[in-house]
Amino acid sequence: MTDYVIEARGLSKAYGDFQALKPVDFKVPLGRIVGVIGANGAGKTTMLNAVLGLMSFDGELSVMGLDPSKERGKLMQEVCFIADVATLPKWMKVAEVLDYVEGVHPKFNRSKAMSYLGRTKVPLDRKVRALSKGMTVQLHLAVVMSIDAKLLVLDEPTLGLDIIFRKQFYASLIEEYFDEDRTIVVTTHQVEEIEHILTDVIFIKDGDIVVDEDMETLTQQYIEVMVAKDNEEEAMALGPIYKGVSFGKSTCVYKNKDRETLAKLGETRRLGLADIFVATMTGEGQ
Repeated sequence: MTDYVIEARGLSKAYGDFQALKPVDFKVPLGRIVGVIGANGAGKTTMLNAVLGLMSFDGELSVMGLDPSKERGKLMQEVCFIADVATLPKWMKVAEVLDYVEGVHPKFNRSKAMSYLGRTKVPLDRKVRALSKGMTVQLHLAVVMSIDAKLLVLDEPTLGLDIIFRKQFYASLIEEYFDEDRTIVVTTHQVEEIEHILTDVIFIKDGDIVVDEDMETLTQQYIEVMVAKDNEEEAMALGPIYKGVSFGKSTCVYKNKDRETLAKLGETRRLGLADIFVATMTGEGQ
């Protein structure tokens, strides 16, 4: 297997005349945490479903050196998945879920799952349907973290959870699952909560990849200027990708512009991931 966990070339998916995912190329290296970020309907879940072998697709796609459309059974020995919709059998008790996973997955470590659940309030004798959403996610995470998989795919995993559960979820993920031999791909709308753990970012818009960068490179490319009133004409001449207003002053976001030149226009600041996403998706270009 190469150092790339996922390799896609011309990957696309159409439903009749609707192009859910345009032909895209991307690679996900081993040992990275990649955020796939886009608005609702942008193509995030379509991309992940192709990676997981849950749907047909056009183009070339290799995951863990395997073709998801032809070798899904083998692929699932190395991949785990958590979605915003709980997929655990609701009629089973928590202990029975562990029994089931232990019986079907050779890489499941039951003692590790019990150790994790021991630090939660999830009762072993309660049926999944009787658990709160937070407890269900904790159970799902306990199962996933106890399987020696090399790729973890998370599709809006903390949707509907309160902020305490969300922080606990990502803290557990980093402290107890992630290492240089494992890779995590995650989609979420809570961008600010995960940007500190991401190593790479993919922005999707209308089925197309518009940004594919490592976090360090991405955050260095963008800068916002609160433009002094006398400098507005000069600021516009430099071609900002996004314009706004803050505290009554014009603000401009630039990509790959000389910082010393921008500093002469007004007060500057580096942007967080959420601000970069908004500027990229709603601005006039890159």
